[in-house]
Amino acid sequence: MIESLPAPNIVPLEHILPDEPLLMMGAGPVPIPQKVAAANSIVINHLGETMNRVIEQVKDMGRYVFQTTSSHVMGVSGPGSAAMEMAVANLVLPGERVLCITNGYFSQRMAEIVRRVRAEPTLLEVAHNESADVASVERALQQGQFDVITLVQGETSNTVCNKNLQDIAKLAKRYGCLVIVDAVCTLSTMPLEMDNWQVDAIITGGQKGLSSIPGVSLLAFSESAWEKKIANREILPFHWCLDAQLADKFWNQKSYHYTAPVSGILALHEALRLVCEETLPHRFERHQRCSEALQAGIETMGLKLLIEKQHRLNSVVGIIVPEHVSADVVRAHMSRVHKVEISGAFGLNILRIGQMGEQSRAHNLFRTLHALGSSMRSAGASIDLPAGMAELERVLSAS
Repeated sequence: MIESLPAPNIVPLEHILPDEPLLMMGAGPVPIPQKVAAANSIVINHLGETMNRVIEQVKDMGRYVFQTTSSHVMGVSGPGSAAMEMAVANLVLPGERVLCITNGYFSQRMAEIVRRVRAEPTLLEVAHNESADVASVERALQQGQFDVITLVQGETSNTVCNKNLQDIAKLAKRYGCLVIVDAVCTLSTMPLEMDNWQVDAIITGGQKGLSSIPGVSLLAFSESAWEKKIANREILPFHWCLDAQLADKFWNQKSYHYTAPVSGILALHEALRLVCEETLPHRFERHQRCSEALQAGIETMGLKLLIEKQHRLNSVVGIIVPEHVSADVVRAHMSRVHKVEISGAFGLNILRIGQMGEQSRAHNLFRTLHALGSSMRSAGASIDLPAGMAELERVLSAS
């Protein structure tokens, strides 16, 4: 046989990846525990009794993390955006009016998905770098008849937190709206109670607060939303893979939908198990303590945080880079010299440091803050690195 195309000359991964693993301290993905990594190396049959037992436990643990009794917890083969698309495609019908509360890039992505399922998004654009307030949302609801509200709990792109989420969700119910929440960077890092807050769909990715791998996500539908929009629907959603009724066959009826990402589901199982073992109250406290200590160290060092405290997201911390300093140069120095990776932003000269899951450990904070300060000085910033490190230690010790 003569090959019409020759085999490409490929460099092995061992010659591409760094000799020393990078500490992932950006906006995700985050470091994963050894038990999660080990589970991700296993392949089993995606159907059968072993997988059924795994799936049942994933759903039970998912209900705990979402704080819901709903029977409609399921995974998604894809990123958090696929879970977002699944929630929207199954709860928003063509022609319906959706109030999209937008604080930044990812909340705008939900509005784009609403547009693509042929619904009518109305953007409620929140003032620059602030969280949505209840009064503004109510004014918008009074001006139009909406079927659904979408919003993020934490806007990863600019590190704003919608701290009025609970009140906004309950307000939406008074106006007859379903509520879809993006909790990609916040689930298991801060309180979010699906049933008590009357949220109809919550989506998250595996690679952030849960400290699992990218590419396998999790979402939950409320019982009432399922009955109203999914169980007895007359219009098929635009997506076959993301059809919640078809997904339900695998997740609740022990039947076939498509070949599930078994290794990723096993990794998600172990990540959720570790969350349950720690318990949500302890996990929330750990995340808040570590993030506040990091923020204190950054400010004492002489840098400014992007968001005022009353609007600030603890899961991802935004840092203003001095005018004469390049964020890209700082990031490159941190990666090359200190083997620590943090994130830039979407066109902004800022830096973002994650505080999600395994990132929120004292040893990671000390290494990251030192790398940040040292790299800032190398890039020309005037900062007091010893003072910042001392403040980080003081806040952690006092907690």
